[in-house]
Amino acid sequence: MSRTPDGSVLAVVVDAPGQHRLVPHEPVPPAPGEALVRVYASGVCGSDREVYRGTRPEGFVRYPLTPGHEWSGTVAEVGAGVPGELVGRKVVGEGFRGCQVCERCHMGDTTLCTAGYDETGFTRPGAMAPTLTLPARLLHVLPDDADLTAAALLEPAACVAAATLAAAPRPGERVAVVGAGTLGLIAVQLVAASSPAELYVVEPRRERAELAREFGATAVVEAAEGAEGRCDLVLEAAGAPGSARAAVDLARRGGRVVLTGIPGPGATGLDPAALVTGRLTLHTVFGAPPAAWAHAVRAFEAGLLDLAALVTHELPLSAFPQAVELVGSGDPKAGKVLLRP
Repeated sequence: MSRTPDGSVLAVVVDAPGQHRLVPHEPVPPAPGEALVRVYASGVCGSDREVYRGTRPEGFVRYPLTPGHEWSGTVAEVGAGVPGELVGRKVVGEGFRGCQVCERCHMGDTTLCTAGYDETGFTRPGAMAPTLTLPARLLHVLPDDADLTAAALLEPAACVAAATLAAAPRPGERVAVVGAGTLGLIAVQLVAASSPAELYVVEPRRERAELAREFGATAVVEAAEGAEGRCDLVLEAAGAPGSARAAVDLARRGGRVVLTGIPGPGATGLDPAALVTGRLTLHTVFGAPPAAWAHAVRAFEAGLLDLAALVTHELPLSAFPQAVELVGSGDPKAGKVLLRP
């Protein structure tokens, strides 16, 4: 556990783009309806890099901030109105804090809450700290023997689950996944569970291609050439400038495409005429609503997701800037990076 010389435990605080501190951490006692969780591990992803570099879109971050929206831990204390049986249980938790009263929240679309964007690790204190206090309704309880290192990846798994629920893969279909980063490799595993006839993965990095094959890919190609117009379903999980266009090119006429990666500047556009004349169904994913979280957790409990294999680095909180650089380095040997308090 990261500590100051006097023994105080530490948390990461990003004061402004490019400025961070390690500060003494004081747990926040849970109010009614809340739970206090001892954080086991917190994942670092591209959106955390955006927070640190100041490239996250306006309105989707609030400084100063303790980041950390991907995490696992154990409930240490609960507030009034929360079942005491939760104490001691291993958990993960949803990030989006919907208002629970608007139409979108009542429909289960908490990531689209009309009260405005509010998410752990971006507008509320996150898990790059020894403890995290949050509404208990956001928790998903895990089995007692759950691997908390692997469970720290259930947030990206829930985002991919949202994509697969939207796509509704069916046995015997030809499916492609564009990108074999963390999201893409989770997508390969979830799609493989639906028994596709063929499962293509588009990924130029050899190390990631080997994992994709282990997880069920029937073919891994460096580019989309050769499979254009063949796939019933395409899941885009790269967020690269040309990946959305590549996903659409892979889909057959009448096929389905789901975009999960958020592209940066310079992304190439989609041709509306091609979408219409190809009669393509296009879905997009932003975050994970409760149903997607439940789907991911059940798949994890059933042994359908090998998330531990995606973790390549476990670092102390004091290595926060190095962890952010690893995530953005492009190193094919750098997969999921975890910070441990």
